[in-house]
Amino acid sequence: MDYRRLGGLEVPVLSFGAGTFGGRGPLFGAWGTTDVHEAKKLVDLCLDAGVTMFDTADVYSDGASEEVLGAAIKGRRDAVLLSTKAGLPTGDGPNEAGSSRHHLTRAAENALKRLETDYIDVFHLHGFDAHTPIEETLSTLDDLVRAGKIRYVGVSNFAGWQLMKSLALADRHGWPRYVSHQVYYSLVGRDYEWELMPLAADQGVGATVWSPLGWGRLTGRVRRGTPLPPNSRLHATKEAGPPVADEDVYRVVDVLDEIAAEEGKTVPQIALNWLLQRPTVSSVLIGARNEEQLRENLGAVGWTLAPEQVRRLDEASVRNAPYPHFPYHRQEGFARINPPLTA
Repeated sequence: MDYRRLGGLEVPVLSFGAGTFGGRGPLFGAWGTTDVHEAKKLVDLCLDAGVTMFDTADVYSDGASEEVLGAAIKGRRDAVLLSTKAGLPTGDGPNEAGSSRHHLTRAAENALKRLETDYIDVFHLHGFDAHTPIEETLSTLDDLVRAGKIRYVGVSNFAGWQLMKSLALADRHGWPRYVSHQVYYSLVGRDYEWELMPLAADQGVGATVWSPLGWGRLTGRVRRGTPLPPNSRLHATKEAGPPVADEDVYRVVDVLDEIAAEEGKTVPQIALNWLLQRPTVSSVLIGARNEEQLRENLGAVGWTLAPEQVRRLDEASVRNAPYPHFPYHRQEGFARINPPLTA
């Protein structure tokens, strides 16, 4: 397993997402029903492979994901890094959501109890709270760091201006900087590259990639001319994610199939390895409902796609750049003064 920097931490290039743990609740509990017994097996496999970072959130399975993960790592806390998230609604009450001092303090305390730990290695805001002053949020996180309850702070699903303004205020007041940005990024969802990737490169914010298989579209079961079975969960998964035209998916999967055959790998392994070649990516979150899925995902490391194979995937997945980025790709003058990032 290779490791990369995330703030002051060395994190594995693959981390485990525990969203399938628990199985409680209608929204974020529908991903899986892994109990403590099965979770321990998955954690064992991860640690044997060098996957030492585990990610969860308070809304996953109404807190049961944190509870199961905490029980699964019991007795080996020093061997793992724990990442969790807070900020999305955990109830119907007016103070049960957001990034206010009241909610974040309570969320951190509850996460510590459910995870059965004294500290959280990386504490993420699950989304931007437009109702709370950024100064209030950052000063609260500073208090939690100073109290030893969290070590590093990060965000998820922020727009560029939201992240940059937060970093500027943190620098001005001497508060902790966000070191991690959990982002959606895949071969069928490359929006991250236009605004957030250059920001991350400039500010030293590592990307922790979620849904790297494009909301189930790159699992190898979605192919041209091969309809999904009516009862496949991928129907619902596709609808929950950002829209992608079928032809765009098929074009990418066609190339993934070709390269998988060349390398003797699976389609998901090729898709994951492509992400590991991208600038600013610190770690890619992989999930699994069983040991077979986990072993397959772990097979994405220990080898590297050839530059020519990366180029083919880039070409198959390229999309028109949104304004104001498109001139850099269409006119030589713009590209000369602002070249695209390279790995």
